[in-house]
Order: sequence, then C-alpha cells, then structure tokens
Amino acid sequence: MYDLSTRKRALALVAQGRSLNSVSRETGISRAALRSWHQRLEPLPREAPAAPGPPADGPAYGYLLGLYLGDGCISAHPRGGYYLRIACADAWPGLIEQCRQAIAKVRPGVGVYLAKKEGYVMVTSYYRSWPALFPQHGKGKKHERLITLESWQQDLVDAHPWEFIRGLIHSDGCRITNWTTRLVGGEQKRYEYPRYFFTNLSADIIRLFTTALAQVGVEWKMANARNVSVARKASVALMDAHVGPKY
Repeated sequence: MYDLSTRKRALALVAQGRSLNSVSRETGISRAALRSWHQRLEPLPREAPAAPGPPADGPAYGYLLGLYLGDGCISAHPRGGYYLRIACADAWPGLIEQCRQAIAKVRPGVGVYLAKKEGYVMVTSYYRSWPALFPQHGKGKKHERLITLESWQQDLVDAHPWEFIRGLIHSDGCRITNWTTRLVGGEQKRYEYPRYFFTNLSADIIRLFTTALAQVGVEWKMANARNVSVARKASVALMDAHVGPKY
C-alpha cells in the first residue's frame, strides 16, 4: 500500500508526459500500480496546494502575473496538481517565448510546453502549487469576481511595476498608430501619432493597471468603460522605453 502523497507525486510525474517505465524507475512503484492509479475513474482526494515559497524571480513574476490576469487560467488535474495556461497569439512568437521563459524563472524545474491551438498557443505548465502563486484563481470569469492582490504580490508589483505593466500590455494591450488631419495654410495635412491601449472587462484589473501606470509617471485616460488609452507624447515615450510593441 502507498500513502496519498506518494500516489499523488507519482501521478504528477505521469501527468507531465513521463512514461510509466521512467516513473517506475524513479519512484520504485510498479508499472502495474501506476497504470491502475492512472486509469481509475474516481479522482484522488484533493488537498489544498502546499505553500510553494516566494517566486524565484521577482521581475519574471511581475511579468507573468500581468499575462495571467489578461489571458491566463489555472485548471485542476483530475488526480492532483494544477495546470497554468497562458494563451498567446501565433502572431507574436516573441511573446510566446517570453512567457515560456517567465514561467521557468518563476518556478525553476517545472515543465513548460506549448499546446498548439487554432490561431494561438497555450503555454502550459503543470505544478501542484500554482493556485498558491496565483491566488486570483477561482470559479467563473475574472471580470465576474473580485480581483485583488495579496500583500506579497503588491510588494512585488511595487518593486517591479514595469514588468507588471508589460505583462498586461502583452496580454490585453497593444501599441497602435493613430492618424488625424489638420488644416494648415488652407491644405489638409495628415499627422500620425502612436498610442497604447489596454482593454479588459474587469474594473479591478483596470484599476491595478492604471495604479501601476501612475506609479511610473505614465498619464492615461479612459477611452470608455473598458479601454485605457495612453496617448501623451512623454508617456508614450516611457512606454516605448520599458514595454514596446509585441513581436
């Protein structure tokens, strides 16, 4: 007989895509037992995720937190542990790689793989304590529930605001070029100017974003109830220096 923690550890290894042979060699558990646990219909009893300790890399966590709040989710594995998934559009291969690197820096040693979908990639990582690192995880859509930061998260965001801003822009934001015309000397002339937009349905996430912008001296305004605009020349220059367009 094996205790619950032993079974959950072995099944977590199997869930990472490891073969039964390799897991058996590492754990000393027979392939027959592993196969039986893996194929059983009822899930193992779920325990609250253990406290994983602080993120290994503060700046990487700030960036990953922004990505998670925009386009991320956490889902439970039926037999224990959790998957962190961040959706990244195919149009931004640099973003996909930055996301992969951020996960690896935040929790060194976890597996990170890319699940190809139609038009996007789901950057995915299995780890038993993802909910403890992202306590905003919960049932339902983010904009339908309260989103606040734990004190340790706020401390990291305060220490690394630009990384947090960049993560939010890379998930739910963009840098675009607007244009307008002006009458000069009787002739209509076209003028182009860059601006940043951030779009989110959650008033709480918008508040976190604009609070971070204010901290670093970026002027912003609400274009409408769910769109934040940064258009002032000096503020756009700051965003360009620290965030930049997706690639």
